[in-house]
Amino acid sequence: MTATDPNTLVSFRKVQKSYDGETLIVRDLNLDIRKGEFLTLLGPSGSGKTTSLMMLAGFETPTSGEIWLGSKRLDTVPPHKRDIGMVFQNYALFPHMTVQENVAFPLSVRKVNKTDAIERAKKALEMVQLGKLGGRYPAQLSGGQQQRVALARALVFQPQLVLMDEPLGALDKQLREHMQIEIKHIHQQLGVTVVYVTHDQSEALTMSDRVAVFHQGEIQQIDSARNLYERPNNAFVANFIGENNRLSGKLTGRNGDICTITLPHGEVVQALAVNVGETGSPVLLSIRPERVRLNGASEACANRFTGRIEEFIYLGDHVRIRLEVAGATHFVVKQPIAELDAALKVGDVILLGWDTEHTRALDPLETQQ
Repeated sequence: MTATDPNTLVSFRKVQKSYDGETLIVRDLNLDIRKGEFLTLLGPSGSGKTTSLMMLAGFETPTSGEIWLGSKRLDTVPPHKRDIGMVFQNYALFPHMTVQENVAFPLSVRKVNKTDAIERAKKALEMVQLGKLGGRYPAQLSGGQQQRVALARALVFQPQLVLMDEPLGALDKQLREHMQIEIKHIHQQLGVTVVYVTHDQSEALTMSDRVAVFHQGEIQQIDSARNLYERPNNAFVANFIGENNRLSGKLTGRNGDICTITLPHGEVVQALAVNVGETGSPVLLSIRPERVRLNGASEACANRFTGRIEEFIYLGDHVRIRLEVAGATHFVVKQPIAELDAALKVGDVILLGWDTEHTRALDPLETQQ
């Protein structure tokens, strides 16, 4: 049994993992990873994302199911024979070796002659902009430089697959954001397949072709960053990816893809019926803060309410306005500074609204926890 799609590089087939024979850390994982894509496994701690990566690397063994790399059954192959590049959070560089020797190490293991190995190591270091530091030792480098060395070492033997486990977790915010773009550019340049694990949603959205959102050992949704944000399939994804206004209510009517939700105090909302049950069942509404319009700008909106301003939070290019809306005290609206009405103040009661197409009716969040 092999991957039927020639564009698929890796296939997980009904893979499960349990450490105690009872609790499943990964449940019935079916996942196809495409050749050349940058796929991120995203989720909170304990969601199964790192365990899935470690099974692919060979450091964990599936309890059941199969993992394929092209036409090769992978879960029976020892880690050192899988020909997969790995980048870890702790870099795992050899302190007694120079930077160049560290990068050349995977080639020496593969019996590449020394002259070729040195040449390839130099090219790999140039690719991560460290061409002049080959003679230094890891302790003489900054954290960001050490991470670049680890990246060069993972790429030097030209693997078809590179796995990255929280590789930027130890870096400060500014360097982390810089390295995200660097890694993305190197991926685009080389066309290698990357599987990346993080719990940082902004990192996942910035870097990935697709993101698989994990929760309780299962993929909740796998999609492009834009679709995950704009079109979440369930309440967990809507809540985990980006900022999200949540209103709880009951389904009181449905006409095709459009449904009517009644809130606890009787307010009625028109929404897209994405993941709802029968009439009368509980529903969670998801509205992104930047989709809400204030005062005159809300006139054309299908859903229109009043809200009391509770707080302004200035963030340079935009301001977050926290309001009480329909009984919810943490309803947030994002406004670009250039569009903010300077006359607004805490305590003001204002009009606000949002369109039906930006209102997603989803399963109640309790079922996802």
